Amino acid sequence: MSNSNVMKQLLLVLILAITTSISAQKIDYNTDKGYLVEGYDVVSYFQQKPVKGNKKYSTTYEGVKFKFASQQNLQTFLKNPTKYIPQYGGYCAYAVAEKKTKMDIDPDVYEVRDGKLYLFYSSWLTSKLTDWQKGDTKKLQAKGDKNWKEIKHKK
Repeated sequence: MSNSNVMKQLLLVLILAITTSISAQKIDYNTDKGYLVEGYDVVSYFQQKPVKGNKKYSTTYEGVKFKFASQQNLQTFLKNPTKYIPQYGGYCAYAVAEKKTKMDIDPDVYEVRDGKLYLFYSSWLTSKLTDWQKGDTKKLQAKGDKNWKEIKHKK
């Protein structure tokens, strides 16, 4: 085998190793209090009544722990997990869209839009959900999706 062929094979192995490493990176989920959405039942948001989950009904998906209020909600989640996982890893949707940054959330401040769960930061002074809804929400969603692709692997 010529030196040229050996070099080509080594280069190919290196490219494959880098590609595999990049695609294997885990998404940085907001797991405050050890669970996604601070232990709230992600299925309950789609029932318009977010409630805290119970350790008795918990599971792990993509290395992230989830709690549910009932066995039924746990089973619903297991049938289609990606439907219920909040956008942007459970970080504040407005902060991801407008500031390209990850900000904690208030689990009681949310919106289900276009079949997707968006969570927001809130304090007694401000609610980012209000800012989100006052703005061009479609534009914010597109901007958030773009920004999330760039920051989703960063801690």
